[in-house]
Amino acid sequence: MTGHIKYPEGGKKITLDAQNRLHVPDNPILGYVEGDGIGPDITRACLRIWDAAVEKAYGGKRKIHWCEVFMGEKAAGLYDGDYFPEETKAALKDLRVSIKGPLTTPVGGGFRSLNVALRQDLDLFACVRPVRHYPGVPSPLKKPEDVDVVIFRENTEDVYAGIEYQSGTEENKKLAKFMREEMGATFFDDAGLGVKPISPFGSKRLVRKAIEYAIENNRESVTLVHKGNIMKFTEGAFRTWGYEVAREEFGDYTITEEELYSTYGGKRPEGKVVIKDRIADIIFQLMLLRPNEFDVLATMNLNGDYLSDAIAAEVGGVGIAPGANMSNEVAVFEATHGTAPKYANQDKVNPGSLLFSGVMMLEHIGWKEAADLITVAYGEVVTKKIVTYDFARQIEGAHEVSTSGFASAIIDQINGGVDVAKYRQEREQAIQQDRKTRELRRVSAPLEEMIASGRTPHTVGDLMNPNPVSVPADTSVEDAMHLMRDNGISSVITQPGSDGQWGIMTQRDVLSRIVSANRQPASAKVGEVATKPLVTVPLDMTLHDCADMMSRNNIRRVVVADSSGTPIGIISDTDIFASVEQFGLPE
Repeated sequence: MTGHIKYPEGGKKITLDAQNRLHVPDNPILGYVEGDGIGPDITRACLRIWDAAVEKAYGGKRKIHWCEVFMGEKAAGLYDGDYFPEETKAALKDLRVSIKGPLTTPVGGGFRSLNVALRQDLDLFACVRPVRHYPGVPSPLKKPEDVDVVIFRENTEDVYAGIEYQSGTEENKKLAKFMREEMGATFFDDAGLGVKPISPFGSKRLVRKAIEYAIENNRESVTLVHKGNIMKFTEGAFRTWGYEVAREEFGDYTITEEELYSTYGGKRPEGKVVIKDRIADIIFQLMLLRPNEFDVLATMNLNGDYLSDAIAAEVGGVGIAPGANMSNEVAVFEATHGTAPKYANQDKVNPGSLLFSGVMMLEHIGWKEAADLITVAYGEVVTKKIVTYDFARQIEGAHEVSTSGFASAIIDQINGGVDVAKYRQEREQAIQQDRKTRELRRVSAPLEEMIASGRTPHTVGDLMNPNPVSVPADTSVEDAMHLMRDNGISSVITQPGSDGQWGIMTQRDVLSRIVSANRQPASAKVGEVATKPLVTVPLDMTLHDCADMMSRNNIRRVVVADSSGTPIGIISDTDIFASVEQFGLPE
């Protein structure tokens, strides 16, 4: 690099292979942004801890070569007032993996937020926020150890895209006139107007990254969080596109929550990730009442903003909440709190958020041994009540230390001996026991468990019986009847024959077209008896609209089809009746 950024000698850059997988040398160059306000204090402390953990874990065989890059106030002083210089953007892309302290957004000028600018300019589309409890950390929950979730928040769309028109401006009046006269919209006069873009591209790449993470890290489920019951074409579409990604790209690794109950009787098959969804307001309740029901959350920008901070408050606050902004090529880890300028240069604050963002970074580059050393040492130190001022005022008998003093205590713990093997074993045992307990509840009382875990059906995709049994059109009715009896089903889908049409043969069809007509089932073909063409509905059709379609067509069941028209499920009037009787008509 030229200019103010100097790559350290002796280090090598991280590279990517053709599948965007990291190739990390033993001496990687990682970027860091010191940050504003308390940034220098916590960055100095964390650099010491990260280096100590790497040295201890690998006995000197691995070493991070740190390269300072510049954003915020320090950058403005070096680059003639430019808070986010082009040289920094180029270095963050070139180095692939970096970490930054908190940044001050300049007053005036062109930035709404430096963090937003970073995400948009580098297309870091996923904000990843792991939230879990660490031993000794004060929490308002009775069982904070139940919280262990990773939030994938879409970074580039939704209201954060910044498409707004201020009340009273000519642009606002022009848009308001168009919406009223051309689109038939109604809203109060002089309303500020904003556009909420949610695209298939943005939604699918976010959900894809969440599912990939769940598979790679042996997570149990991915939950799509949305307000699709109200905003059907934005948040509802996010939900639909999320399920499409799971089904079309990860069909060998995922099952839906409906399949978990209807096909597998509540027992999650080994290695399968359960894809489910929850309404946004419900997930806030559930993360307080039943947080261990959830592993990975995938959501849009605004919902993710609320959720990240709310869940962090359950386990100690944003002061220890880590985070990262990622694309498929670049990752920038970050402290998730503000700059706290009144504490700047006082060596006083908790470095936990930046510290654990660095733990995420070590895990990201595959150095999990060093990451686990820090995690275990942190818990040991806090359990001994050696803490910074923010925790000291909440813990009776605490020994308050400075930022640098806290870093020294963790380093001493790392060097003095940390039983990482015991930590991993105990953590894995706890996870497996928790999963087994919830599985037993799903198997023994499935309906009660659905209700308690917040699963409320809203669309035909929630209620359909998946993977319908299908037979070739030239199958004999007799063979199809045996198949229906053996599988305990009342209908079969008939595959396209010479006419190219899918069909459905029900027990009622056999009675009216075979038995009452005095025909032999062995000599009749399913394609001759089946009802054609199929009446199909999409996955995201509401239960109300589906019931209306059944009523208008005087039928008792419809086939759920994917975007290509291929049948993927069946829903009956009995399914809808049972759902409404139990849950009521959804919003």
